[in-house]
Amino acid sequence: MSDIGPNVVLRGGPLALPGGNPRFHRVHDEEHPLKLANGNRYEHFRPTAETELHAGRRLRVFEWTGRTYVAE
Repeated sequence: MSDIGPNVVLRGGPLALPGGNPRFHRVHDEEHPLKLANGNRYEHFRPTAETELHAGRRLRVFEWTGRTYVAE
């Protein structure tokens, strides 16, 4: 059985993020930056060496680094 729960927690950035629980996500590769579409922009997060325990799960912390806007 595959584990489909979150493996990263997002720190910083805007309060409103896409997704059911916007601060917890599942990513394929925890070593690469994450780019989330959020309306007309992208929120960028980078992995850190930190982890946090949430609901008995150890999650990698990704820190917000900024945003870029979609070109029209």
